[in-house]
Amino acid sequence: MSNPIRRIAICTGGGDAPGLNAVIRAVVIAASNRGWECYGIREGFNGILFPERFPEGGVFRLTRDRVRGIGHLGGTILGTTNKGNPLHFPMKMPDGSVKDVDRTDEILECFARKELDALISIGGDGSLTIAHALFQKGLRVVGVPKTIDNDLDKTYTTFGFDTAVGFATECLDRLHSTAESHQRVFVVEMMGRYAGWIALNSGISGSAHAILIPEIPFDLDKVAAKIRARDQVGRMYSLVVVAEGATPAHGHRSVLEQAEVGHAERLGGIGEWVAKELQARTGKESRVVVLGHLLRGGRPTSFDRLAALRFGTAAVRALEEGQNGIMVALALAGVNYVPLEEVAGRMKAVPLDCDTLQTGRDLGIAFGD
Repeated sequence: MSNPIRRIAICTGGGDAPGLNAVIRAVVIAASNRGWECYGIREGFNGILFPERFPEGGVFRLTRDRVRGIGHLGGTILGTTNKGNPLHFPMKMPDGSVKDVDRTDEILECFARKELDALISIGGDGSLTIAHALFQKGLRVVGVPKTIDNDLDKTYTTFGFDTAVGFATECLDRLHSTAESHQRVFVVEMMGRYAGWIALNSGISGSAHAILIPEIPFDLDKVAAKIRARDQVGRMYSLVVVAEGATPAHGHRSVLEQAEVGHAERLGGIGEWVAKELQARTGKESRVVVLGHLLRGGRPTSFDRLAALRFGTAAVRALEEGQNGIMVALALAGVNYVPLEEVAGRMKAVPLDCDTLQTGRDLGIAFGD
């Protein structure tokens, strides 16, 4: 039988997503209703690893007053980071070299010192991998899946995805009119890393004419043929959606910054390349729009707010029930508990036989294959 819980900590790691504050609010209220104290860790685990950076405290008390009125706000009141993975932390050695160091023991020591009984870790595959490692070292942990990319396995959806798709769709709606007015090709690059969920869902919803996603290596000549075919029937403009991780059939993924110790590679630039190549192939003036971090900001939709509140309260219930080393996962009708080892470091790609993809094909959208 697990020891009774009196104090829990919350952290948010990786990229920000609309709905993070709603999860924090839900955890604090649900925990307070059980008589538990809540503490927030600033910027992932930086509040523990670098306490000197935070004059007001790297680990601080979260009360009902601290979370009042934050559910509709984007971002996270705790701050977040996608650098400095404590499992593989880059430490500079006396000789100037950089060594990969495991600093998770410092996190465990902090939890013991502050008498924190459990951690609710809100993050993507990287954060959940860290959470799983902490669980293996004896910490009581429940994970909450977070990513606008919707690429985490074992959960029906992740909060932030609906908000990102809604905004991207609105952008496509706006681009139709300007593209048609100037008879141009517009290439719209979207986030998603190695999965095409945002590009696929918003591209179909926003009536794009071609969608390029990482799951389908593309032939740009086929996209150019689609554009020429539209021209021949008097549709003198085209919208091409491209996910940042999309890759030419005989090329390489476009990377702006290579991976380094404690930090993943940064994708980007594929939209610019596609626009340039399509202009050369079709002779049509082409423009690129990179939505980038605009997809991460802003207020969460009602769907994402409810999903976030469900995730937060489910994480507290899981701890109360004695669950440990699991991620709370949304199903259509309820919440499932999935072992962290089944989701840590794993990615959910777009299935090539999924109905959404088939919908796009039936609508005549080109996928470059």
